[in-house]
Amino acid sequence: MENDNNYGDSWDSWVDEALAKLHSLKLLRSLRPINLSPQPHKNCEDEYQVFDEMQPWDRSSVEISISEPTFHKWLLDIPSSGDEDISSNGVADNKEANGRFKKLLLFSGNDYLGLSSHPTIARAVAKAAQEHGMGPRGSALICGYTNYHRLLESSLADLKKKEDCLLCPTGFAANMAVMVALGNIVSLLAAAEKPMKEDRIALFSDALNHASIIDGIRLAERQHTVDVFVYRHCDMSHLSSLLSSCELKKKVVVTDSLFSMDGDFAPMIELVNLRERHGFLLVIDDAHGTFVCGKHGGGVAEEFNCDRQVDICIGTLSKAAGCHGGFIACSKKWKQLIQSRGRSFIFSTSSPVPIVAAAHAAVIVGKKEGWRRKAIWNRVQEFRALTGIPISSPIISLIVGSEEKALKASRHLLKSGFHVTAIRPPTVPPNSCRLRVTLCATHTTDDLKKLTAALSCCINFQDISLCNARGTARL
Repeated sequence: MENDNNYGDSWDSWVDEALAKLHSLKLLRSLRPINLSPQPHKNCEDEYQVFDEMQPWDRSSVEISISEPTFHKWLLDIPSSGDEDISSNGVADNKEANGRFKKLLLFSGNDYLGLSSHPTIARAVAKAAQEHGMGPRGSALICGYTNYHRLLESSLADLKKKEDCLLCPTGFAANMAVMVALGNIVSLLAAAEKPMKEDRIALFSDALNHASIIDGIRLAERQHTVDVFVYRHCDMSHLSSLLSSCELKKKVVVTDSLFSMDGDFAPMIELVNLRERHGFLLVIDDAHGTFVCGKHGGGVAEEFNCDRQVDICIGTLSKAAGCHGGFIACSKKWKQLIQSRGRSFIFSTSSPVPIVAAAHAAVIVGKKEGWRRKAIWNRVQEFRALTGIPISSPIISLIVGSEEKALKASRHLLKSGFHVTAIRPPTVPPNSCRLRVTLCATHTTDDLKKLTAALSCCINFQDISLCNARGTARL
């Protein structure tokens, strides 16, 4: 196939045409922020307190407690409705002082930087709640969009080196909105009521993409406007072959940047090279890379120095940001299209102002406290040295095979004081059950030594299989 260096012009023109059609149909939607006073901080980043090393309160992000009844049900793999800690009057029965709770060290969360317990972020949410209450009033397109939302969008666009950003209620909703909006482009551009096959979009998706991408693609398929091609996980030869044999003009490649179950990175440099050759729109879900990767926490694209080659970057505020919500970093044109056609955005209530204020504080703290990124990558190196397992990220997928083996290993870790869950079908395929261990900036070297000692009693590190290998570990 000949090089196509006009991919940007092509997609820009298609989006322009789609927006023009929406305008003619009076379906173009606008965001009009409601001004809340007092104003959120705009250019006063120095007012947000930051720290240059771990503080005592940081440990609350990894030190947790569960009740004795919950603990024993977990050990016996008895289904639980979560009501073990609720007394007859509906109030939580807190008897930790009487020894009714078990203390555990959390190695299964996504709070990678430990920001969920940061006092600066807590103050931001408290201040916004006191001044503005909690209720977002409505959806973003009606009355739920404020100057706080706009400020957070601007800060995220800056973090991702994109022209603009669209906030969504969750990362799941963000992926759904993008996929559905893509499918809408074909319908808007079609000359006839039913689009011709050659006008469809060819959508190429990694085999191990997140469920939100898959569900979004399924919704787009129902519009009969996309042809879906699933390429083998991170297999660029397979993707290249599929792209070369595809005769459709409109091509999109969507992939996780850092895979949530496997802990491996998408081959970003190879993807960028293929984008140059084939002229596709490159969409990444950077849920697990945002704030964790890159010098300033810009994510996997920043880490691989290809921010500008990623056309749409989807992310979440519920993982390393320690807050809640999702976002889509993109051009202003794409934002306008998605906010006009992305149903999971249009028909969802906007994020509450205190949550938005907290997320904005988290963006500032996450960028400034670079020691947290250094700490989490130090933990990755230490885990590699302690076990000999060649992990490449804070997400460690230890495949043990059968469901019974995974549950047995999880129970052993629970008895040893570690919260590590067994990942089973349908989250992963049969006979690839695993322990999913996640490392955080607020873990210590001593934490890792204790964890790996406990792991060594139920897993043979020399035989361990990471998710990108075929074998299983011996228990």
